[in-house]
Amino acid sequence: MMPEAGFLEELAWRGMLHQTTDDDGLPAFLSAPGRIAYCGFDPTGSSLTIGNFVAIKLLAHWQRCGHIPIVLMGGGTGLIGDPSGKDAERQLLDAEQVQANVDSCRRIFERVLDFDPAKPNAARIVNNADWLCGLGYIDMLRDVGKHFSVNMMIQKDSVRDRLENREQGISYTEFSYMILQAYDFLHLRRSEECTVQIAGSDQYGNIVAGIDLIRREFVEQGDDVPRGYGITAPLITKADGTKFGKTESGAVWLTADRTSPYAFHQFWLNTSDADVGKYLRWFTFLSREEIEDLEARHAESPQQRLAQNAVADEMTRLMHGEDELERARAAAGALFSGDVAGLDEGLLDEVFVDVAGSDHRAADLEGEGVLLLDLLPETSLAGSKREAREFLSNGSISINGAKVDKASALDRRLGPDDLLHGRMILVRRGKKTWHATRWS
Repeated sequence: MMPEAGFLEELAWRGMLHQTTDDDGLPAFLSAPGRIAYCGFDPTGSSLTIGNFVAIKLLAHWQRCGHIPIVLMGGGTGLIGDPSGKDAERQLLDAEQVQANVDSCRRIFERVLDFDPAKPNAARIVNNADWLCGLGYIDMLRDVGKHFSVNMMIQKDSVRDRLENREQGISYTEFSYMILQAYDFLHLRRSEECTVQIAGSDQYGNIVAGIDLIRREFVEQGDDVPRGYGITAPLITKADGTKFGKTESGAVWLTADRTSPYAFHQFWLNTSDADVGKYLRWFTFLSREEIEDLEARHAESPQQRLAQNAVADEMTRLMHGEDELERARAAAGALFSGDVAGLDEGLLDEVFVDVAGSDHRAADLEGEGVLLLDLLPETSLAGSKREAREFLSNGSISINGAKVDKASALDRRLGPDDLLHGRMILVRRGKKTWHATRWS
C-alpha cells in the first residue's frame, strides 16, 4: 500500500477536515511517522452504519500515512450512551449485549484497517470496559471529576439543548459521558502513548475536555512532551437536506446480515449528481487524479452515472468483497433486463425484499391454476379487473421476466411450473414496476 500525502493534506483535499485543536503545532507533530491516534465507537448494535464509516476511514488514512490507529470500542461507555446529537436518552443495554456487539463489530474494522502484527503501524482494538468498569466511584470523583467544571459542561450544545427540554431533560448518567470520554483519552495517553483523538465535529467538546484533562495530569512534564491533539471531520450531509444513510426500509448497515450487498450497492448507485463528487472523496480510497477524471467524464455523460457506479463498486468491494460485488451487479442487470429467472434463491430474496408483494395459497396453483386476469387486481399492478384486462390486452405484463403474449393473455393461467424456487412468481408491468407474489 503506497503512502498518501500528509494526513492533514489528504483530509483537506477530500473535504474531510473540519477543525483541529492546534492548527499551528499539529502539522509539525505529524511530520514524524508512528504517531498514535484513536477513534471511539459505542457498540449500540451488532453492526455499524455507513454514517460510522467516515470515522473508520479517517483511521485508515491515518494508517496509510505511516501512523498507528487505535479503534476504541466503548464496552464501558456503551453501557451509558453518548448524548451528543440525541434529543432523547438512549435505551440502556446490558453488559452481555454490549460485549456481543463489540465482538460483532470487529469484523467491520478488519475490512478497512490493517491489523497485521508484523507491520510497525498495525492497527489495534481496545475496549474501554477494561479500565472504566474497574474504576471506583469515589476515586473517579476525587481524581478525575475535580477537573471538570459543571459551568463548562452545561455549555456544551448537546447538554444545553437537552436541559432546555423540560419534558425530556438529561440524566446524570448521560451528563457524565464527557468525563468518561475524557478519561479514555487520558488512559490511552498513559498506556499507549496515544496523542491524537479523531472524531466527528459533534465530538469536539469532548475531545477538548480530554486534552485539558491530559494537560492537568502532565503538568509537571516538560514542554517538549506532547499532551494531546484533536482532529474532527464534518458531519455528513446531503445536498437536498435529507438525512444521509437512510432509506425507506431504514438505516444502511456495513454488514451483510443487516443490509444485503445488493441493497448496499443500490444505495450508492442512487446517489444524486449533487452529492456524488463529495462521496467519491469521503467514502472511496480512489486517488485525487482518479476522482477528478471520473468527475470530468461524469460531467460529459451524466446519464451513464459513471461516478455513482464507481462509488457503489468501491464501497461494495471494500465491505463485502469482489464476489458479492459481482452478484450485486448481476442482480441489478437481471432486474433491468427482466431476466430474473436465473437468479439464485438468496439473490432473488435480496433483490425483491423491498418490492411490493403479496401472499397467496400454493394449493390454488394446482389443477387449472390461477387466472392471471383474476390475480392482477390482488397485486399493486392493477387497481381493478378492468385495468388488468387493459394491461394484458396491450402486452404490458410479464411473468418472471417473460412477456405474456397479448393474443392469449386474457386466458393465461399460473401454475406450479411458474414458481421460482418453488415459492415465488414475479409479475411486472411495463419495464420497471414489479410485484412479487409469494405462494405457500
